[in-house]
Amino acid sequence: MRRFYLHPDNPQPRLLAQAAEAIAGGALAICPTDCSYVLLCGLTDKPAMERLRTLRQLAQDHPLSLLCRDLKQVSTYATLGTTEHRLLRATLPGPYTYLLPATREVPKRLQDRRRTVGIRISTHPVPQGLLALREEPLLCSTLQLPGDAFPLTDPEDMAERLGKLVDLLLDAGHADFHVSTVVAFEDGLPRVVRPGKGDLTPAGGGHR
Repeated sequence: MRRFYLHPDNPQPRLLAQAAEAIAGGALAICPTDCSYVLLCGLTDKPAMERLRTLRQLAQDHPLSLLCRDLKQVSTYATLGTTEHRLLRATLPGPYTYLLPATREVPKRLQDRRRTVGIRISTHPVPQGLLALREEPLLCSTLQLPGDAFPLTDPEDMAERLGKLVDLLLDAGHADFHVSTVVAFEDGLPRVVRPGKGDLTPAGGGHR
């Protein structure tokens, strides 16, 4: 495993460029977000995606999420109605994953049975820096290993447990153990299907 020590607020451009190049070359990486660390790989990189599923022991129909750069990129991969667009604009970037109808740009193997896809935009400078160097989103999944109650938060644990299984660790220090809040839409109304760090209650204001 290669390990890059990145500043959490101002990640070094040289290291981001090297990381982006490695991912483009097929690397499976560990990356911080505004929630927990995630496993990520290229959107169309099937071998790396299969390694991710194997590592997390995920079924083939378990949905993975697209980590996007901005709302413009989201609109390429997901269909947004007025309600969806308004809510995403109010809450993203932030600790939310939205389940939305996938467009034809999304490989079928990444869609669930309802042809939806998970969409995230993180506030963290590291994934944002990576995405600024790419044309496509990144595929991601929470870094929570089989049998663990919570995602890994300590890069030292990540290196020890996954050093021979993952190609790249983007180490930006200890992480939050919270996962993103997953939101689906039913009849145009948002419904939280997995509570997490994001708060969509009126008291929370739908903000981070």
